[in-house]
Amino acid sequence: MSETHLTDQRFTDLPIHDAVLDGLDDAGLSHCTPIQAATLPRTLAGGNIAGEAQTGTGKTAAFVVATLHHLMSHPVEEDAVGPWAIMLAPTRELALQIYNDAEQIGAYTGLKFAAVYGGTGYESQRKQLQEGVDVIIGTPGRIIDFHKQKVFNLRNIEVVVLDEADRMFDLGFISDIRFLLRRMPPADQRLNLLFSATLSYRVMELAWEHMGDPPRVAVESEQRTADHVRQTLYHIAKEDKTSFVVGLLQHIDPRRTLIFANTKRAAERLVGYLKGNGIEAAVISGDIPQNKREQLLEQFRTGELPVLVGTDVAARGLHIDAVSHVINFDLPHDPEDYVHRIGRTARAGESGDAISLACDEYVFSLPDIEAYLAEKIPSAPPPAEYFAELEAPKMPRKPRNGGGPRRSGGGQSGRSSSSRRRSGGARTSR
Repeated sequence: MSETHLTDQRFTDLPIHDAVLDGLDDAGLSHCTPIQAATLPRTLAGGNIAGEAQTGTGKTAAFVVATLHHLMSHPVEEDAVGPWAIMLAPTRELALQIYNDAEQIGAYTGLKFAAVYGGTGYESQRKQLQEGVDVIIGTPGRIIDFHKQKVFNLRNIEVVVLDEADRMFDLGFISDIRFLLRRMPPADQRLNLLFSATLSYRVMELAWEHMGDPPRVAVESEQRTADHVRQTLYHIAKEDKTSFVVGLLQHIDPRRTLIFANTKRAAERLVGYLKGNGIEAAVISGDIPQNKREQLLEQFRTGELPVLVGTDVAARGLHIDAVSHVINFDLPHDPEDYVHRIGRTARAGESGDAISLACDEYVFSLPDIEAYLAEKIPSAPPPAEYFAELEAPKMPRKPRNGGGPRRSGGGQSGRSSSSRRRSGGARTSR
Protein backbone atom coordinates (compact mmCIF):
# COMPACT_ATOMS: atom_id res chain seq x y z
CA MET A 1 0.00 0.00 0.00
CA SER A 2 1.39 3.35 -1.01
CA GLU A 3 2.42 5.74 1.71
CA THR A 4 0.29 8.43 0.02
CA HIS A 5 -2.76 6.38 1.02
CA LEU A 6 -1.75 6.04 4.67
CA THR A 7 -1.88 8.34 7.65
CA ASP A 8 0.46 8.66 10.61
CA GLN A 9 -2.10 6.85 12.78
CA ARG A 10 -0.77 3.42 13.79
CA PHE A 11 -3.20 0.62 14.64
CA THR A 12 -1.13 -0.19 17.73
CA ASP A 13 -1.82 3.31 19.10
CA LEU A 14 -5.56 2.68 19.02
CA PRO A 15 -7.37 0.68 21.76
CA ILE A 16 -7.81 -2.40 19.55
CA HIS A 17 -8.07 -5.85 21.16
CA ASP A 18 -4.73 -7.66 21.06
CA ALA A 19 -6.04 -10.65 19.09
CA VAL A 20 -7.21 -8.28 16.35
CA LEU A 21 -3.87 -6.45 16.37
CA ASP A 22 -2.14 -9.79 15.86
CA GLY A 23 -4.20 -10.39 12.73
CA LEU A 24 -3.47 -6.90 11.41
CA ASP A 25 0.22 -7.50 12.01
CA ASP A 26 0.15 -10.76 10.06
CA ALA A 27 -1.68 -9.00 7.24
CA GLY A 28 1.11 -6.43 7.06
CA LEU A 29 -1.16 -3.56 8.13
CA SER A 30 0.52 -1.07 10.45
CA HIS A 31 -0.90 2.38 9.60
CA CYS A 32 -4.49 3.48 8.98
CA THR A 33 -5.85 4.78 5.72
CA PRO A 34 -7.76 8.09 6.02
CA ILE A 35 -11.19 6.42 6.33
CA GLN A 36 -9.86 4.05 8.99
CA ALA A 37 -8.25 6.89 10.94
CA ALA A 38 -11.45 8.93 10.70
CA THR A 39 -13.86 6.20 11.86
CA LEU A 40 -12.03 3.79 14.17
CA PRO A 41 -11.69 6.11 17.20
CA ARG A 42 -15.48 6.37 17.31
CA THR A 43 -16.41 2.79 16.39
CA LEU A 44 -13.87 1.26 18.79
CA ALA A 45 -15.61 3.23 21.54
CA GLY A 46 -18.96 1.71 20.53
CA GLY A 47 -20.24 4.57 18.38
CA ASN A 48 -22.29 4.13 15.22
CA ILE A 49 -20.90 5.48 11.95
CA ALA A 50 -21.82 6.16 8.34
CA GLY A 51 -18.52 6.19 6.51
CA GLU A 52 -18.06 7.53 2.99
CA ALA A 53 -14.91 7.13 0.93
CA GLN A 54 -14.07 6.21 -2.62
CA THR A 55 -13.42 2.60 -3.54
CA GLY A 56 -10.08 1.02 -2.70
CA THR A 57 -9.42 3.13 0.41
CA GLY A 58 -9.71 0.52 3.14
CA LYS A 59 -13.38 0.66 4.13
CA THR A 60 -13.55 -3.11 4.56
CA ALA A 61 -10.74 -3.23 7.13
CA ALA A 62 -12.30 -0.24 8.90
CA PHE A 63 -15.51 -2.10 9.72
CA VAL A 64 -13.93 -5.54 10.13
CA VAL A 65 -11.54 -4.22 12.80
CA ALA A 66 -14.37 -2.38 14.58
CA THR A 67 -16.61 -5.46 14.52
CA LEU A 68 -13.99 -7.92 15.76
CA HIS A 69 -12.82 -5.55 18.49
CA HIS A 70 -16.40 -5.15 19.72
CA LEU A 71 -17.03 -8.90 19.83
CA MET A 72 -13.76 -9.67 21.60
CA SER A 73 -14.29 -6.86 24.12
CA HIS A 74 -17.85 -7.83 25.08
CA PRO A 75 -17.95 -11.34 26.61
CA VAL A 76 -21.07 -13.48 26.39
CA GLU A 77 -22.68 -15.93 28.75
CA GLU A 78 -21.61 -19.57 28.50
CA ASP A 79 -24.97 -20.73 27.14
CA ALA A 80 -25.52 -17.82 24.71
CA VAL A 81 -25.81 -18.68 21.01
CA GLY A 82 -24.76 -16.59 18.01
CA PRO A 83 -24.50 -15.25 15.43
CA TRP A 84 -23.33 -12.06 17.07
CA ALA A 85 -22.54 -9.96 14.00
CA ILE A 86 -23.83 -9.75 10.45
CA MET A 87 -22.18 -8.04 7.47
CA LEU A 88 -24.36 -7.44 4.42
CA ALA A 89 -23.00 -6.80 0.91
CA PRO A 90 -24.76 -6.34 -2.44
CA THR A 91 -22.71 -8.87 -4.46
CA ARG A 92 -21.21 -12.30 -3.97
CA GLU A 93 -17.75 -11.06 -4.90
CA LEU A 94 -17.85 -8.31 -2.29
CA ALA A 95 -19.15 -10.74 0.34
CA LEU A 96 -16.23 -13.07 -0.38
CA GLN A 97 -13.75 -10.20 -0.20
CA ILE A 98 -15.10 -9.21 3.23
CA TYR A 99 -15.06 -12.84 4.37
CA ASN A 100 -11.42 -13.29 3.32
CA ASP A 101 -10.38 -10.06 5.04
CA ALA A 102 -12.27 -11.04 8.20
CA GLU A 103 -10.65 -14.48 8.24
CA GLN A 104 -7.21 -12.90 7.95
CA ILE A 105 -7.67 -10.09 10.46
CA GLY A 106 -9.62 -12.36 12.80
CA ALA A 107 -7.20 -15.29 12.61
CA TYR A 108 -6.33 -15.08 16.34
CA THR A 109 -9.78 -14.25 17.71
CA GLY A 110 -11.15 -17.80 17.56
CA LEU A 111 -14.32 -16.43 15.97
CA LYS A 112 -16.06 -18.51 13.32
CA PHE A 113 -17.05 -16.77 10.09
CA ALA A 114 -19.54 -17.93 7.45
CA ALA A 115 -19.84 -16.63 3.88
CA VAL A 116 -23.48 -16.93 2.82
CA TYR A 117 -24.44 -16.05 -0.75
CA GLY A 118 -26.49 -17.39 -3.63
CA GLY A 119 -25.43 -19.33 -6.69
CA THR A 120 -23.53 -22.16 -5.02
CA GLY A 121 -22.88 -24.09 -1.82
CA TYR A 122 -26.44 -24.21 -0.51
CA GLU A 123 -26.13 -27.33 1.63
CA SER A 124 -22.58 -26.60 2.81
CA GLN A 125 -23.64 -23.11 3.91
CA ARG A 126 -26.68 -24.50 5.70
CA LYS A 127 -24.53 -27.08 7.51
CA GLN A 128 -22.01 -24.45 8.60
CA LEU A 129 -24.76 -22.22 9.98
CA GLN A 130 -26.41 -25.12 11.80
CA GLU A 131 -23.11 -25.97 13.47
CA GLY A 132 -22.91 -22.40 14.76
CA VAL A 133 -21.04 -19.30 13.68
CA ASP A 134 -20.12 -16.00 15.27
CA VAL A 135 -20.18 -13.73 12.21
CA ILE A 136 -22.34 -14.07 9.07
CA ILE A 137 -21.08 -12.31 5.95
CA GLY A 138 -23.17 -12.41 2.81
CA THR A 139 -25.85 -11.19 0.47
CA PRO A 140 -29.40 -10.51 1.72
CA GLY A 141 -31.35 -13.07 -0.33
CA ARG A 142 -29.57 -16.24 0.78
CA ILE A 143 -29.34 -15.01 4.38
CA ILE A 144 -33.11 -14.40 4.46
CA ASP A 145 -33.70 -17.84 2.95
CA PHE A 146 -31.87 -19.58 5.79
CA HIS A 147 -33.37 -17.27 8.41
CA LYS A 148 -36.91 -18.07 7.30
CA GLN A 149 -36.06 -21.76 7.61
CA LYS A 150 -34.96 -21.06 11.21
CA VAL A 151 -31.41 -22.25 10.52
CA PHE A 152 -30.30 -19.34 12.73
CA ASN A 153 -31.88 -16.33 14.38
CA LEU A 154 -30.88 -12.69 14.70
CA ARG A 155 -31.95 -12.11 18.31
CA ASN A 156 -28.39 -11.79 19.62
CA ILE A 157 -26.90 -9.58 16.91
CA GLU A 158 -24.53 -7.05 18.50
CA VAL A 159 -23.00 -5.57 15.33
CA VAL A 160 -24.58 -4.96 11.93
CA VAL A 161 -22.62 -3.77 8.90
CA LEU A 162 -24.05 -2.51 5.61
CA ASP A 163 -21.38 -2.25 2.92
CA GLU A 164 -22.01 -0.38 -0.34
CA ALA A 165 -25.47 0.60 0.85
CA ASP A 166 -26.13 2.78 -2.20
CA ARG A 167 -25.63 -0.29 -4.38
CA MET A 168 -28.18 -2.11 -2.21
CA PHE A 169 -30.75 0.40 -3.43
CA ASP A 170 -29.63 0.05 -7.05
CA LEU A 171 -30.03 -3.72 -6.90
CA GLY A 172 -33.39 -3.61 -5.13
CA PHE A 173 -32.24 -5.09 -1.80
CA ILE A 174 -33.61 -2.44 0.54
CA SER A 175 -36.81 -4.29 1.46
CA ASP A 176 -34.63 -7.31 2.28
CA ILE A 177 -32.34 -5.15 4.41
CA ARG A 178 -35.32 -3.78 6.33
CA PHE A 179 -36.65 -7.32 6.83
CA LEU A 180 -33.38 -8.36 8.48
CA LEU A 181 -32.89 -5.18 10.55
CA ARG A 182 -36.38 -5.49 12.04
CA ARG A 183 -35.54 -8.96 13.36
CA MET A 184 -32.43 -7.81 15.22
CA PRO A 185 -32.26 -6.08 18.58
CA PRO A 186 -33.17 -2.37 18.43
CA ALA A 187 -30.60 -0.02 16.94
CA ASP A 188 -29.67 1.40 20.34
CA GLN A 189 -28.70 -2.10 21.52
CA ARG A 190 -26.18 -2.84 18.78
CA LEU A 191 -23.23 -1.28 16.95
CA ASN A 192 -24.32 -0.01 13.52
CA LEU A 193 -21.70 0.46 10.79
CA LEU A 194 -22.64 1.72 7.35
CA PHE A 195 -19.97 2.23 4.70
CA SER A 196 -20.14 3.16 1.04
CA ALA A 197 -18.42 5.04 -1.75
CA THR A 198 -21.42 7.38 -1.87
CA LEU A 199 -23.93 8.16 0.88
CA SER A 200 -27.03 9.49 -0.83
CA TYR A 201 -30.07 11.00 0.85
CA ARG A 202 -31.98 7.72 0.57
CA VAL A 203 -29.10 5.83 2.24
CA MET A 204 -28.95 8.30 5.13
CA GLU A 205 -32.74 8.05 5.50
CA LEU A 206 -32.34 4.28 5.92
CA ALA A 207 -29.59 4.87 8.47
CA TRP A 208 -31.80 7.30 10.38
CA GLU A 209 -34.75 4.90 10.36
CA HIS A 210 -33.02 1.62 11.22
CA MET A 211 -29.41 2.23 12.32
CA GLY A 212 -29.56 4.76 15.12
CA ASP A 213 -28.97 7.85 12.96
CA PRO A 214 -25.17 7.42 12.77
CA PRO A 215 -22.99 10.48 12.21
CA ARG A 216 -21.64 10.80 8.69
CA VAL A 217 -17.88 10.74 8.21
CA ALA A 218 -16.69 11.48 4.68
CA VAL A 219 -13.13 11.25 3.44
CA GLU A 220 -13.07 13.29 0.26
CA SER A 221 -10.50 13.07 -2.47
CA GLU A 222 -9.78 16.19 -4.47
CA GLN A 223 -11.38 14.32 -7.35
CA ARG A 224 -14.01 11.63 -7.46
CA THR A 225 -11.83 9.18 -9.35
CA ALA A 226 -8.86 7.39 -7.82
CA ASP A 227 -5.86 9.66 -7.78
CA HIS A 228 -3.55 7.40 -9.77
CA VAL A 229 -5.88 6.50 -12.64
CA ARG A 230 -4.73 7.78 -16.05
CA GLN A 231 -7.96 8.42 -17.94
CA THR A 232 -8.20 8.54 -21.73
CA LEU A 233 -11.29 8.98 -23.91
CA TYR A 234 -11.51 7.99 -27.57
CA HIS A 235 -14.44 8.93 -29.83
CA ILE A 236 -15.01 5.88 -32.01
CA ALA A 237 -17.91 4.75 -34.18
CA LYS A 238 -19.94 1.91 -32.68
CA GLU A 239 -19.07 -0.49 -35.50
CA ASP A 240 -15.33 0.15 -35.04
CA LYS A 241 -15.08 -0.39 -31.28
CA THR A 242 -14.41 -4.14 -31.43
CA SER A 243 -11.62 -3.67 -33.97
CA PHE A 244 -10.10 -0.93 -31.83
CA VAL A 245 -10.15 -2.93 -28.58
CA VAL A 246 -8.60 -5.98 -30.26
CA GLY A 247 -5.84 -3.80 -31.72
CA LEU A 248 -5.32 -1.95 -28.46
CA LEU A 249 -4.84 -5.17 -26.52
CA GLN A 250 -2.45 -6.43 -29.19
CA HIS A 251 -0.30 -3.31 -28.78
CA ILE A 252 -0.10 -3.14 -24.98
CA ASP A 253 0.74 -5.53 -22.16
CA PRO A 254 -2.78 -6.00 -20.76
CA ARG A 255 -1.67 -8.11 -17.73
CA ARG A 256 -4.98 -7.89 -15.89
CA THR A 257 -7.51 -5.94 -17.94
CA LEU A 258 -11.17 -5.48 -17.03
CA ILE A 259 -13.49 -4.47 -19.88
CA PHE A 260 -17.00 -3.22 -19.17
CA ALA A 261 -19.93 -3.50 -21.56
CA ASN A 262 -23.47 -2.40 -20.86
CA THR A 263 -25.11 -5.69 -21.85
CA LYS A 264 -24.23 -9.34 -21.51
CA ARG A 265 -24.80 -9.81 -25.23
CA ALA A 266 -22.20 -7.15 -26.06
CA ALA A 267 -19.76 -8.70 -23.57
CA GLU A 268 -20.16 -12.17 -25.09
CA ARG A 269 -19.74 -10.84 -28.63
CA LEU A 270 -16.56 -8.97 -27.67
CA VAL A 271 -15.09 -12.04 -25.96
CA GLY A 272 -15.81 -14.05 -29.08
CA TYR A 273 -13.77 -11.63 -31.19
CA LEU A 274 -10.97 -11.39 -28.62
CA LYS A 275 -10.58 -15.17 -28.51
CA GLY A 276 -10.88 -15.42 -32.28
CA ASN A 277 -8.00 -12.97 -32.56
CA GLY A 278 -5.63 -14.68 -30.15
CA ILE A 279 -6.48 -12.85 -26.92
CA GLU A 280 -7.53 -15.09 -24.04
CA ALA A 281 -10.63 -13.62 -22.40
CA ALA A 282 -13.82 -14.59 -20.59
CA VAL A 283 -17.18 -13.07 -19.67
CA ILE A 284 -18.12 -12.47 -16.05
CA SER A 285 -21.77 -11.57 -15.48
CA GLY A 286 -24.58 -12.14 -13.03
CA ASP A 287 -25.96 -15.42 -14.38
CA ILE A 288 -22.70 -17.39 -14.56
CA PRO A 289 -22.68 -20.19 -11.94
CA GLN A 290 -20.82 -19.12 -8.82
CA ASN A 291 -18.19 -21.87 -8.95
CA LYS A 292 -17.38 -20.83 -12.53
CA ARG A 293 -17.20 -17.16 -11.50
CA GLU A 294 -14.78 -17.97 -8.69
CA GLN A 295 -12.66 -20.05 -11.06
CA LEU A 296 -12.49 -17.21 -13.59
CA LEU A 297 -11.60 -14.66 -10.91
CA GLU A 298 -8.82 -16.87 -9.58
CA GLN A 299 -7.41 -17.31 -13.09
CA PHE A 300 -7.59 -13.54 -13.53
CA ARG A 301 -5.82 -12.91 -10.21
CA THR A 302 -3.00 -15.31 -11.08
CA GLY A 303 -2.53 -13.89 -14.56
CA GLU A 304 -3.59 -17.10 -16.30
CA LEU A 305 -6.54 -15.19 -17.77
CA PRO A 306 -5.43 -11.67 -18.80
CA VAL A 307 -8.81 -10.20 -19.82
CA LEU A 308 -12.23 -10.28 -18.16
CA VAL A 309 -15.22 -8.68 -19.86
CA GLY A 310 -18.00 -7.81 -17.46
CA THR A 311 -21.30 -6.10 -17.10
CA ASP A 312 -21.83 -3.75 -14.17
CA VAL A 313 -22.34 -6.64 -11.75
CA ALA A 314 -18.52 -6.79 -11.75
CA ALA A 315 -18.05 -3.07 -11.13
CA ARG A 316 -18.24 -3.44 -7.36
CA GLY A 317 -17.00 -6.12 -5.07
CA LEU A 318 -13.99 -7.19 -7.11
CA HIS A 319 -10.90 -6.86 -4.94
CA ILE A 320 -8.07 -7.75 -7.31
CA ASP A 321 -4.63 -6.24 -6.94
CA ALA A 322 -2.60 -4.99 -9.89
CA VAL A 323 -5.41 -4.51 -12.41
CA SER A 324 -3.47 -2.70 -15.12
CA HIS A 325 -6.25 -1.48 -17.38
CA VAL A 326 -9.97 -0.81 -17.23
CA ILE A 327 -11.64 -0.34 -20.60
CA ASN A 328 -15.14 1.08 -20.91
CA PHE A 329 -16.19 -0.60 -24.15
CA ASP A 330 -19.52 1.17 -23.56
CA LEU A 331 -19.87 4.34 -21.53
CA PRO A 332 -22.21 3.58 -18.61
CA HIS A 333 -25.59 5.24 -18.28
CA ASP A 334 -25.00 6.15 -14.62
CA PRO A 335 -22.09 8.50 -13.83
CA GLU A 336 -21.46 6.74 -10.52
CA ASP A 337 -20.95 3.47 -12.40
CA TYR A 338 -18.12 5.14 -14.33
CA VAL A 339 -16.34 5.91 -11.06
CA HIS A 340 -16.88 2.40 -9.69
CA ARG A 341 -15.72 0.81 -12.93
CA ILE A 342 -12.45 2.67 -13.21
CA GLY A 343 -11.93 2.26 -9.47
CA ARG A 344 -11.06 -1.37 -10.15
CA THR A 345 -7.59 -0.17 -11.18
CA ALA A 346 -5.11 2.02 -9.29
CA ARG A 347 -6.07 0.45 -5.96
CA ALA A 348 -4.02 0.80 -2.78
CA GLY A 349 -1.72 3.46 -4.18
CA GLU A 350 -0.86 1.74 -7.45
CA SER A 351 -1.37 3.39 -10.83
CA GLY A 352 -3.49 2.19 -13.72
CA ASP A 353 -5.12 3.15 -17.00
CA ALA A 354 -8.82 3.74 -17.66
CA ILE A 355 -9.67 3.87 -21.36
CA SER A 356 -13.18 4.80 -22.44
CA LEU A 357 -14.77 4.55 -25.87
CA ALA A 358 -17.46 7.11 -26.69
CA CYS A 359 -19.57 5.81 -29.57
CA ASP A 360 -22.65 7.23 -31.26
CA GLU A 361 -24.94 5.08 -29.06
CA TYR A 362 -23.53 5.90 -25.61
CA VAL A 363 -21.78 9.26 -26.07
CA PHE A 364 -24.89 10.94 -24.67
CA SER A 365 -23.82 9.73 -21.21
CA LEU A 366 -20.56 11.69 -21.42
CA PRO A 367 -21.84 15.14 -20.30
CA ASP A 368 -23.43 13.67 -17.16
CA ILE A 369 -20.27 11.68 -16.37
CA GLU A 370 -18.03 14.72 -16.73
CA ALA A 371 -20.44 16.87 -14.71
CA TYR A 372 -20.34 14.27 -11.92
CA LEU A 373 -16.54 14.18 -12.05
CA ALA A 374 -16.41 17.98 -12.19
CA GLU A 375 -13.74 17.61 -14.85
CA LYS A 376 -13.28 16.73 -18.49
CA ILE A 377 -11.99 13.25 -19.27
CA PRO A 378 -8.79 13.75 -21.30
CA SER A 379 -9.48 12.79 -24.91
CA ALA A 380 -7.14 11.86 -27.74
CA PRO A 381 -7.43 10.83 -31.39
CA PRO A 382 -7.61 7.03 -31.62
CA PRO A 383 -4.26 5.71 -32.95
CA ALA A 384 -4.75 4.33 -36.44
CA GLU A 385 -2.58 1.29 -35.71
CA TYR A 386 -5.02 0.13 -33.03
CA PHE A 387 -7.72 -0.69 -35.57
CA ALA A 388 -7.10 -4.39 -36.20
CA GLU A 389 -8.12 -6.53 -39.13
CA LEU A 390 -10.49 -8.90 -37.37
CA GLU A 391 -10.47 -12.66 -37.67
CA ALA A 392 -13.76 -14.50 -37.25
CA PRO A 393 -15.08 -14.60 -33.67
CA LYS A 394 -14.86 -17.69 -31.51
CA MET A 395 -18.11 -17.54 -29.62
CA PRO A 396 -18.25 -19.09 -26.14
CA ARG A 397 -20.30 -22.22 -25.65
CA LYS A 398 -23.51 -21.86 -23.70
CA PRO A 399 -23.43 -23.70 -20.35
CA ARG A 400 -25.80 -26.65 -19.94
CA ASN A 401 -28.68 -26.37 -17.51
CA GLY A 402 -28.78 -29.23 -15.94
CA GLY A 403 -27.16 -23.15 18.17
CA GLY A 404 -23.17 -22.63 17.91
CA PRO A 405 -19.76 -22.30 19.51
CA ARG A 406 -19.33 -19.49 22.00
CA ARG A 407 -16.76 -16.78 22.00
CA SER A 408 -14.37 -16.40 24.85
CA GLY A 409 -13.68 -13.03 26.22
CA GLY A 410 -10.63 -12.15 27.10
CA GLY A 411 -7.54 -10.21 27.19
CA GLN A 412 -5.21 -12.91 26.04
CA SER A 413 -3.27 -11.73 23.07
CA GLY A 414 -2.03 -15.20 22.16
CA ARG A 415 -1.92 -16.53 18.64
CA SER A 416 -4.18 -19.51 18.98
CA SER A 417 -7.78 -20.41 18.28
CA SER A 418 -8.51 -20.67 21.98
CA SER A 419 -9.16 -16.95 22.43
CA ARG A 420 -12.92 -16.99 21.75
CA ARG A 421 -14.60 -14.67 24.17
CA ARG A 422 -16.58 -16.02 27.11
CA SER A 423 -18.10 -14.35 30.12
CA GLY A 424 -15.71 -13.08 32.71
CA GLY A 425 -12.85 -12.11 30.40
CA ALA A 426 -10.95 -8.88 30.93
CA ARG A 427 -10.63 -6.23 28.26
CA THR A 428 -7.20 -5.45 26.96
CA SER A 429 -5.66 -2.93 24.65
CA ARG A 430 -2.26 -1.85 23.56
